[in-house]
Amino acid sequence: MTCCVFLFSTNVVEGVIGINWGRMTTNRLIPSMVVDLLLQNEIREVRLFSTSKNVLEAFSRSGIDVTITIPNQNLKGMLDPKAVRRWINQRIISFIREEVDIRYISVGTDPYSKAYNNLTFYYASDVLKIVQNTLNDAGYGGKVKAIISHFFDVLNPNISKPSEADFRPDIKNILTDLIRFQRENNAPFFMDIFPIYYVHLRGWDSEFAFLDNKSNFSIVDYNGLKYTNAFDFLHDSFLWAIRKAGVRDMKLVAGQVGWPTDGYPNASPENAERFYKSLLPFVTSNRGTPLQPGAPIDTYLHSLSDENLLKIDRGAFQRHWGIYRFDGVPKYKIDFTGQGRDIFPTKAQGVTRMPQRWCIFNGDVSNVTALKAEFEMACQYADCTPLAPGGSCSHLDFQHNISYAFNVYFQMTGQYAENKSCSFQGLGKVIPDNPSIGTCIFPVEILAAEEAVAGVSFGAALLGATSGEMIHRVYRLAMLLPFLLWSKTWLKTVCFTRRNCRRNSYLHSHCIFHVGSSRNLRTIAEVYLNQTLLIAIVESCDFSLPNQHAALDSL
Repeated sequence: MTCCVFLFSTNVVEGVIGINWGRMTTNRLIPSMVVDLLLQNEIREVRLFSTSKNVLEAFSRSGIDVTITIPNQNLKGMLDPKAVRRWINQRIISFIREEVDIRYISVGTDPYSKAYNNLTFYYASDVLKIVQNTLNDAGYGGKVKAIISHFFDVLNPNISKPSEADFRPDIKNILTDLIRFQRENNAPFFMDIFPIYYVHLRGWDSEFAFLDNKSNFSIVDYNGLKYTNAFDFLHDSFLWAIRKAGVRDMKLVAGQVGWPTDGYPNASPENAERFYKSLLPFVTSNRGTPLQPGAPIDTYLHSLSDENLLKIDRGAFQRHWGIYRFDGVPKYKIDFTGQGRDIFPTKAQGVTRMPQRWCIFNGDVSNVTALKAEFEMACQYADCTPLAPGGSCSHLDFQHNISYAFNVYFQMTGQYAENKSCSFQGLGKVIPDNPSIGTCIFPVEILAAEEAVAGVSFGAALLGATSGEMIHRVYRLAMLLPFLLWSKTWLKTVCFTRRNCRRNSYLHSHCIFHVGSSRNLRTIAEVYLNQTLLIAIVESCDFSLPNQHAALDSL
């Protein structure tokens, strides 16, 4: 699922502004490109929700602190102290020695929340203790802290005032013990705050979600403290629950704070810009909250870019938290330094889009059953969430709805014409003119140049949970064609079956560009001649390239 980044202060300690980077996308930005993007925006800490070796290596000597997340599905395997010791040696200490500044290890993502299919990982605190104790024994406990992020549903529901807050009865004893252990190890408490979601859930005035609340809606606690926004309300609710657990001096970190731009009531780029324009100066001002005035609150913004492969259990908005679009272009103005300047952030450099072409519905309605089946197939694998009620494309008519679905599938599959990704049983056609309508943007994907080696997921490396069985084999680096020797363009080929690339949602993140023949390779080479690195996903690897073996031997 995501990453976080923080800004440094050279004088007094102040709240720092971070950002989450999730990588559940069909085509990913190159890690080194993201590192450069963060540095250009003066961001100095990143929280990763999913990682791989090449991602961590990109942060070496960058001066950016890194938070690593262990996926929820890997937690059970980490109840074995020996497995944790191997994991920390090979996946934490080894990268620290390579000068990757690892600051936190996040044990799961909201493991005590019931928001995800009512699935709660009650043993997450046991894993955290094993991880922290192993770090301590290895001499890294002072530098790296184990933390757990907490969604607001770990609190008792429907509280009307922060002072009423306490942890849910089923986890109160667990979290009380966890918090005391973390405090002994000088680790912070991570809380997730999503004002737009919380305010809508409670049925409160939508203005209460903004720190610059322009309504008269407010909440006064029994102690006389007045709350004019949901951020302060939730922060102090967590603080009350922690104090009731017997800890009064624990640092609170807002691990995820954001505003989606699509798929939810009041979700839009304009409202996201407004939300951050008041939030970020608040963080750097050290104003604190009514219950804890003057306290710095480190805050991780959620998130860097949209993730079109995320599950949407709680709604379409889950794929639209990004401050940036998938191509590294910002959606709205935001000043990451917290100075409140009316500026656009730096955009990602070196991004190359696929050819400017789109797949749309050809208008043939003679077989509605087939049309419906093709529409549903496209939306099963590609991201059609903007078509949902309230989404940026919800105003489209029947034919444009079909066209949108066809196009996002076409783009996701790398515009692979020979695989008939725009065929849809003869119902699709490729056009050179942009069919976007109003707020509804018909996207063109980027050519992702990240190495798509899936062999083992980062968190599962020592625990045996691999994704390598989904990939048949990874071929060695090869040169494309003789003229590519002149252009110094390299091709890494990764072989998949057509069925896996088409039907397996995990592999969508790796099916970056589809190639079926040497003729297609030549076409791609001509289009992307100036790329320093090109990755192609090859449907079959039995084609021959001129001088292929000679090129391999020269590596």
